[in-house]
Amino acid sequence: MLVALLPPLVAAAQQLAPIPALDSPVVDTTGTLDPATRQALETQARALQLRKGSQLQVLVVPTTQPEDIAQYSVRVFDQWKLGRQKVDDGVLLVVAKDDRRVRIEVGYGLEGAIPDATSARVIQEYLVPKFRAGDYAGGITDATGALVKLIDGEPLPAPMVDTQSEGGKGGGDWIFALFVAFIVAQVARGLFGRAPRFVRGIVGGGAAGGVAWLMSSLLLVGGIGALMGLFMGLASASTGRYARDSGWGGFGGGW
Repeated sequence: MLVALLPPLVAAAQQLAPIPALDSPVVDTTGTLDPATRQALETQARALQLRKGSQLQVLVVPTTQPEDIAQYSVRVFDQWKLGRQKVDDGVLLVVAKDDRRVRIEVGYGLEGAIPDATSARVIQEYLVPKFRAGDYAGGITDATGALVKLIDGEPLPAPMVDTQSEGGKGGGDWIFALFVAFIVAQVARGLFGRAPRFVRGIVGGGAAGGVAWLMSSLLLVGGIGALMGLFMGLASASTGRYARDSGWGGFGGGW
């Protein structure tokens, strides 16, 4: 519990990143998007709102620090009150350019059309490849286009396997996520060394699985991390000391 509460407490003690005014379907405080791209994205969002009622919002900021992108996105979503009242059909795409992090925040009314696994696919297949090449406008255009189709009821095409295997980058992402999950499981095991094995297993599995899922955006990797933490927690606890690592990155896709 102390480990889970530490990041929010540290963030609360620092000045939070400002939330810009909502004056357009595309808010870019970094000047990354050219006027033509902005106009096309705004036209797409307004057409969607007229056709379906759903609100698609893009926000590009330099950083979300000291918050991670997940906390910042929720704060933006709540302050801007995206989506129709009692329908909650807003979608927010946040790009933290300097942090190299991106997140899709979906209102409850669209969770059926855009579940977490689908949001992860949009990030990994439409955003990340273009962002790695420095094409921010192309990545945001492709991702918002995919989100519009999902809201309209169209499924995504088959997974783009090339983006997962390109240069072995996809494999490195989930391997690193499992490595960090192993460290988290070790830390949890050390902190709860005197607790009953069942408690150690639950805490270790939840912490390791959550970190693996957040870093990889893959449910399978999160499940493997949870099993790793569970078995390590059920094992006999060591009496040694453990060093806590930091800077593991925020939730959402990185590029």
